[in-house]
Amino acid sequence: MAKESMKARERKRAAMVVKYAAKRAALLEAGDYEGLQKLPKNASPIRMHNRCLLTGRPKGYMRQFGISRVTFREMASAGLIPGITKASW
Repeated sequence: MAKESMKARERKRAAMVVKYAAKRAALLEAGDYEGLQKLPKNASPIRMHNRCLLTGRPKGYMRQFGISRVTFREMASAGLIPGITKASW
């Protein structure tokens, strides 16, 4: 489980990316790189990191489901993810 401060930092970054998205797109279109430099660093979508929605785990993230591989395995074994079954042959 990730620290609450790390999860809060990621939520803050995500909100900042949304807030400055239109301004950032306009500056990029105009080619105003000096204006881009004046935006906050966390307004860049590159600085965001994918984390598990449930646990906040930063590694082993499965983009299709939005959760980590550990959480995915637990949920799949419990039958909480529709259409996912354990392989057996």
